[in-house]
This record gives sequence, structure tokens and C-alpha cells, in this order.
Amino acid sequence: MQGILGLARLAVSFFLKDDLGLTPAQMGALTGIAAIPWVIKPLFGFISDGLPIFSYRRRPYLVISGLLGSLSWILLATVVSNVWLATVTLLLTSLSVAISDVIVDSLVVERARKESLSQAGSLQSLTWGVSAFGGLITAYLSGLLLERFSNQIVFEITAIFPFIVCLAAWLIAEEPVSKNELLSQQDQSLVKQQIKQVWKAIKQKSIFLPTAFVFLWQATPNGDSAFFYFATNELGFEPEFLGRVRLVTSVAALLGVLIYQKFLKNVSFRNILGWSVVISSAFGMTTLLLVTHTNRLLGIDDHLFSLGDSLILTVAGQIAFLPILVLSARLCPKGIEATLFALLMSIVNLANLLSHELGSLLTHWLGVTETNFNNLWLLITITNLSTLLPLPLVKWLPNNDPQAEELEEQENISYVGEVYEGKALGTVTDDALIPDVIPEFITNKKK
Repeated sequence: MQGILGLARLAVSFFLKDDLGLTPAQMGALTGIAAIPWVIKPLFGFISDGLPIFSYRRRPYLVISGLLGSLSWILLATVVSNVWLATVTLLLTSLSVAISDVIVDSLVVERARKESLSQAGSLQSLTWGVSAFGGLITAYLSGLLLERFSNQIVFEITAIFPFIVCLAAWLIAEEPVSKNELLSQQDQSLVKQQIKQVWKAIKQKSIFLPTAFVFLWQATPNGDSAFFYFATNELGFEPEFLGRVRLVTSVAALLGVLIYQKFLKNVSFRNILGWSVVISSAFGMTTLLLVTHTNRLLGIDDHLFSLGDSLILTVAGQIAFLPILVLSARLCPKGIEATLFALLMSIVNLANLLSHELGSLLTHWLGVTETNFNNLWLLITITNLSTLLPLPLVKWLPNNDPQAEELEEQENISYVGEVYEGKALGTVTDDALIPDVIPEFITNKKK
């Protein structure tokens, strides 16, 4: 469903811009608010695990998620007419996807435990592959549909897919929770013990400092919303072309994954993240050529430059983000891998929320509006240079694999990499869908 819901991504952006008349700063603020469910995702996991509905942990929550998603998209298509209703409704759509994401992750983990060693990771790869395929299909269609139909029609079409998930949930094979199992789960001492373990792990410098570095880097402001307005209002890019850009960036994201897996996965975290900060910032500055129309002086068409720049920035952005996922997984100590990894991802999601809110404030302070782009070059410059601020703290990152260090000290290590292999690429998808209303033109985080 995550991949398919990209169908409405551009429609939401144009709906907020054209139908509701939001300014770039307002859209950026709303985008951050819509990310809230992704910050509290671990809570949904606890609820699903600890509060079965009619003796089932997964199916009822998928049904609730699907109904909530369909209702939210129908409301967007029919009754939403002001920014407050839009904020609440988009928050509900984001909540729907976040809940379903947690449930699907749980199902994948449960099924993966039954795989043989020779098949390890195959189910996770299939899950991400299906999501990526859905994203590729809808990338171009998202713009093509807007050329032929209204935003509201696209919302109505999108409402069909969560309802399909709702129906498909009943086909999932799931064993009901026994009374003994339910009683054991309600033992609060087990929950308290796990919370103590997580808190103890977070306080360790080997976990806290790398997490703080990633948080500071990801929390720096971005100008996504302002650039979306520039692309549509100033450059006159139509939805169909923006759909083409989404298709290019979707393919580029896959290319970034392949490059990382082939050439960079064995590079130390300190080196790859340190260089990623510098290179991503430098590549992000190329957007200035488009904003200042320098590309025209060089004889490069706006559309052609945008496609090429989008491809380069997306590959660089993907390569920069994948080490965060690997590092997060490998920081997790034995016994609390899944819980701590989910918490670390929520911290990254919180950083992205702050990034949008800070970008919204910066956009407002610089006076960038839907018609005034005089200071857009300054916004892009500040947002890109701000990503360099955490660079002096790069020594907070481990120079060696944290798992290898733990092995030397304890001679007892769990393969936390399984968490990464089962979740990381899906988390990249999370990042692309957090929130689902991010105005997407160039998918590099900083513009």
C-alpha cells in the first residue's frame, strides 16, 4: 500500500497549494505535523503486541488501518475545504499508513523466523521489492492523472487501495492468541524490564553519541515546500512533468541502493557519513543554478537540467541515508534489537519533522512566498550549508563496526544485521513516505 499511495502525492501538494491557497511556509509546517504518527511508531507496535482484538494481534489492526485510510482520502475528496480540516485529515492518512507499516513489519518478522538459513532475508527483500515496484508504477501516473483529472478524483481513486488492504487482511493466516499467552504478555514486569534495558542502552556513549550526530544532521532545515512552489509557479512545470521527475528519482533511489551495496557497505561509518555530509551539501548547491536561471545561460533547458539534477541528488541522498540505517541496526545490543531499532528510527523521524518545521520558519523569515522567490537562493544556500554544522562532531561516529567491538569485549554477539536486512530498505521507503504529503520535486533532503 505504501508504494501505491504515492499516487496521491502530487495531488496533495497541488491541493494544498492551489485549492487551499497555502503559502510555502504553511505547507512546510503542515508537512511536519503530518509526520507525527511516524515519530510514535513504536507505540503502535506495543499496542498491537499487547492488546489483541478478538484474540488477534494483526488482522484487526490492518482492518482498522485500511478503513481509516479510505475514510481519510474520501474526506479529502469531498468535505475538506480549509487548512484545519486538511491538517487533521492528512494526519489521519499518515496515521493509517504508519499503523499498517508497523503491522506488516511484524508479520514479516514473524514469517522470517520460519525461514531456513538458505532463504534468510528473501521475504524481507520480496516485501520491499513489491513496495518499490508499486512506487515505480505510481510515480509517473501521479502526474499523468493530474493532467486529466482533478485532485479530488485522484483522492477518490487512492481511497480504493486502503480498502483493498482492509479486505485482504482477512486472508492473512494468523493464529489466535491463547489465554496463557495473553496473561504472560500482561505481565508488566516484562515490559518494565525491556524499558530499563532500552534506557540503559541509550545512555551508553557508544549509542547516544552516534544517534545525536544523526539527529543533528537530519534536523537541519530544508526548503522542499518553497522549491515546489518555485518549480510550479515560476518555472511552470506541469504535473505530468513532475510525474516524470518522480519516476526518475524512484529509479535513482534504487541505483543509490545498488551503488552502496556494491561499493560502500564495507566503508567505516565515520568515513562514509562524514563524506556524505560534505558531498550531499555540495551537490545540493547545484540547485542554485536552476533557481538563478544560470542553467539557461549555459544553454541547458530547465526541464533537462531538473531531470539530471534530480537523478544525481537522489543517488547521493540515498547513499547518504543508507549508512544511517545500517548504523542504527548495528548499534542495537543483544536482546532488544527490534525495540531499540524502532526507537532509533523514530528519533530520525523526529529529526525530519523538526527539519520541515525549521525550514518552514526560515522560509517565512526570508519572505519566500508563492510569488516572491527573490530570497530562494539564500534559503537553498542556508539549508545546504546548515548540513555541515554537525561535521565537527563526526568523531562521535564509530570508526569500526560496533558489532565487531562488542564481539571483542563480550565474545557474544547477535546478528543485528538481520534487523537491517529485514527493515532498512523498507525504512528508506518510510523516509520517502514521511510524511506522505511531502512536496516532491527533487528528493534530496536539502535544497
